[in-house]
Amino acid sequence: MPSINLSQIQDKKLSEILTLGQWSMLSVTNLVITESSKIKHSEENYLLAFGCELTTNHLKQLGFFLQEEKIESVSICYYQPHEKLKPALVISCRCNIKSIKAKLNDLSEKLACQLSIFSNPPKLNQPGLLVMDMDSTAITIECIDEIARLANVYDEVASVTAQAMSGTLEFSESLKLRVAKLAGIDLSLIEQLKQDLPLMPGVSSLCELLKEKGWKLAIASGGFIPFAQRVQALLNLDLIHANALEVSDNTLTGNVVGVIVDAQEKANFLNKTAKAFDIDIEQTLAMGDGANDLKMMGNAGLGIAVHGKPKVAKTADVAINYGSLLQVAYFIDIPKF
Repeated sequence: MPSINLSQIQDKKLSEILTLGQWSMLSVTNLVITESSKIKHSEENYLLAFGCELTTNHLKQLGFFLQEEKIESVSICYYQPHEKLKPALVISCRCNIKSIKAKLNDLSEKLACQLSIFSNPPKLNQPGLLVMDMDSTAITIECIDEIARLANVYDEVASVTAQAMSGTLEFSESLKLRVAKLAGIDLSLIEQLKQDLPLMPGVSSLCELLKEKGWKLAIASGGFIPFAQRVQALLNLDLIHANALEVSDNTLTGNVVGVIVDAQEKANFLNKTAKAFDIDIEQTLAMGDGANDLKMMGNAGLGIAVHGKPKVAKTADVAINYGSLLQVAYFIDIPKF
C-alpha cells in the first residue's frame, strides 16, 4: 500500500483507505500510515474503537490523543470479526493502560464511538469459557422486579435492586429483603413470566459463535433457577448457577434456600467451572452489569461490563455501553499478523 498522510486527506470512511484484516504502521508523530511489519511488544496492549462508522477523522483524533500520551508509533488494523458487526479499529501499542483508560470516557464522547483499552485477551479460536450474569445481561429485565410487579410490590423491590446493583447494599442482604416481599405469589405467575423472557440483543449470535469455536457457556446469576433454566434452553448453555426459591403449596414462602449466589459465589463458580473443563483462566470471559459481578469479572481473563452501572463500567477490563452483545467478538477475535 502507498503511504497515507492523514493530515492531507478529507474525512473518509476507513474502508476507503484500509484493507480489512491487514496490519499497517501509523507514525503517530506525523500521522502517516505505511505498510510495514507489525511492531512487536513484550505485552500486547490494544486500544479499540468500535460501535460506529469509523472514518479517517476518528483515526486522526486517536492519533492526536496518542501524541499527548507520548506514543510515537503504533500498529493499526481495521477488521470485522462477524458479518453482523460494523468493522472496528484496533491499535496495538506499548502504553500505560491505567493512564489511558482514565481518559477514554471523554474521548469516547468526543468521537461518538465506544473505546476500550486492554491487554492479552482470550483467543476465540482456542477453547474457552464464558460466564454471564443473567438479569440485565443475558436478558433485558430484572426478573425479581418483574415478579414484584405482578405482586404489586414493584416500587419497594426495585429500589432495593438498584441499591444492590450499584454496590451500596450488600447483595445477600438485599436478596433476602426483596424475596421476603414476594411471599404468597403463585407459581403460575413465575411460569408465565419465564416463558416470555426477552433476550439481550446479540446474545444468541454471541453464544452461537462461541459454541462453533468449542467454547463452554454458563450463567452465574443472583436471580432464580427457573429463569436461568429457561435461558439455558434458549441459548444452549452448558451450566447454570442461580438461587433457589422456597415453595409451599405452589406459592412462594418469601425465603431463599441453599447457597446464595453472591459476588464471591459467582467468582468461585467461574474458577471451578474453568477447572472442571480444563480451561486456562486466561481463556475465560465474564460479563455482567452490576457490582455483584465485579469479583467474577476480576477473576476472568477478560471482564466485560454490559450496559453496566457507572462503577461497573469503570472497574471492568472493558465495557460495551450500548448495542449488541455480539460486540464481545471485537475483544477476542483480533487479527493475527
